Amino acid sequence: MLDLKYVSEHFEEVRGRLLRRGEEAARLVDSLREPAAERRRLIALVEQQKQALNEESRSLGKLPKGSEEFEKQRAGLRELSDAIRRMETDELALVEKTLRDTLLGVPNIPDDDVPDGADEACARVERVWGEPPSIHGEPVPHWDLGPRLGIIDFERAARISGARFAVMRGAGARLERALVQFMMDEHAAAGFIEVIPPYLVTSETMQGTGQLPKFADDAFKLQGADLWLVPTAEVPVTNLHAGEILEAADLPIRYVAFTPCFRSEAGAHGRDVRGLMRLHQFHKVELVMLTAPEDSDAGLAQILGRAEDILRKLGLHHRVVTLPAGDMGFAAARCHDVEVWIPSLGSFREISSCSNCRDFQARRASIRYRPAPKQKPRLVHTLNGSALAVGRTVIALLEQNQLEDGSVALPEPLQPYMGTDRIGP
Repeated sequence: MLDLKYVSEHFEEVRGRLLRRGEEAARLVDSLREPAAERRRLIALVEQQKQALNEESRSLGKLPKGSEEFEKQRAGLRELSDAIRRMETDELALVEKTLRDTLLGVPNIPDDDVPDGADEACARVERVWGEPPSIHGEPVPHWDLGPRLGIIDFERAARISGARFAVMRGAGARLERALVQFMMDEHAAAGFIEVIPPYLVTSETMQGTGQLPKFADDAFKLQGADLWLVPTAEVPVTNLHAGEILEAADLPIRYVAFTPCFRSEAGAHGRDVRGLMRLHQFHKVELVMLTAPEDSDAGLAQILGRAEDILRKLGLHHRVVTLPAGDMGFAAARCHDVEVWIPSLGSFREISSCSNCRDFQARRASIRYRPAPKQKPRLVHTLNGSALAVGRTVIALLEQNQLEDGSVALPEPLQPYMGTDRIGP
């Protein structure tokens, strides 16, 4: 969430910067104009009245106690004090609640140097690793290749759960497990603390990272309970320190978590709905960092580097892009996508989004740190990134490593986990 005080005092600046995200963000800011002006008016009036109260209190001390004038002025002071209290606890509190409720739906301000634009076509390509693999004949898409190998079953998944689910079986199930183990081992060796968080979280937790209220339709909620299935490990892991004041010596805090993720994909609009690309349930390894503000850019580079390192070790052709302001996630001030090459599509697809949320989530979840003993606490910066989405890694491995005989070669780092160098029919 944006800083209420800053938005109120720098309204036009905030509106101009958020306009880079699109008209909707600007309209949300416009709806803050009137309550923000009212807040400024009430604060000025309260300060003016408090000053008058202080002056009257000083003059009261000069009057003889018990005198008629003394009692009259004291009664007036009580009335003025009550009026100030009502303005603060009723009028001002109501205006600030309106502002806060609206601000919960306002996205983060994009960094000044992220590209302009509304969609992925405006993303800036930062670097490309590797070359498209040489495949004999026409690339077989994973939704055909997996069933042929007997490792993915879409039909039985649809029978038991409906569309947008998959059953991984045999070597397919083992491949997912191998990828998770490989990724977790790599990140833990790099100093990230392993976490197994709850897969059900409260509305307050979802709000803390920005999933609520805006993205309620994209998530699954339990009936009869204030619990949601996690859309990503970012939600429970970032909130591990909600409401806490950390010490500067504790930062940065670096976590890695493997969880199933559950999403309705309400905003997918029919794109990439075949195969494993957009499932309602999928597995993901997520990195989360909490840093001091001055260290968050370095933290983002580290998270991005971890995602790239996994893909390089797996030998998968990929690229890194910086998303434009209008295509970034709600909570992100800066976002780099890692996109992996999908031969059957002849294009890149996102396999990881690495975001610096600055203090946007920390303000919502009240995560602070004390820069030095006795100093006033400051908000931390929060960062997150997939490293990696497991299902999409399976897609890239199957399609980039398919062989002429219908089998799939396995990259060397996975062979010890799989006990073989290939997956055959």
